[in-house]
Amino acid sequence: MPTGVAIRDVRQQLFDAADRILVRDGPSALTSRAVTTEADCAKGVLHRHFDDFDAFLAEFVLDRVERLVPQAAALRQAAGTGTVADNLAETLTTLFGSVAVAIVALITFRDELRARLRRTWPVGVPVLTEAVAMIASYLAAERDLGRVAADADVDTLAAMLIGTAHLLFADRTGGSPEPAAVRRAVSTVLAGVTPEPA
Repeated sequence: MPTGVAIRDVRQQLFDAADRILVRDGPSALTSRAVTTEADCAKGVLHRHFDDFDAFLAEFVLDRVERLVPQAAALRQAAGTGTVADNLAETLTTLFGSVAVAIVALITFRDELRARLRRTWPVGVPVLTEAVAMIASYLAAERDLGRVAADADVDTLAAMLIGTAHLLFADRTGGSPEPAAVRRAVSTVLAGVTPEPA
């Protein structure tokens, strides 16, 4: 990068570069050099903004968790509209069509990153646990509206939906599952707790 050229929002530029590398090449390709090259900035830029590469990765993961906040709000606002299964299938496709699956692999791949995340996120994998909370909140809203059975265990259903979707989307080398397959999986998990036909 030429001297004297300012980088606007360098952290976001580096995080977006990490997204692209993770989705395209997987966690083993994610290095500080790869990130700065992908971001088209000088090698030292990353280390001027973060203590080390694992500090960068920890903040990257937490930033991606924060990106779930508007998605969670939109899903909750969808309660009472459309069908429960369609709302969830669309949400899961959006969630796992993003960098979420790759972040899970990254956290599994890097011991030091897991250790750092445990300092602020003591239980579970950050993106997945936040996604479970998002789905559970939506299901609770639908239960309050009578579109999910009053005795439904929304926390367990949410964990089942996230786990099922993760398995559907986990193969980075294959294509994404068909929308009908995601809808069918959601309907199967919800069988017996919604009046909607499977």
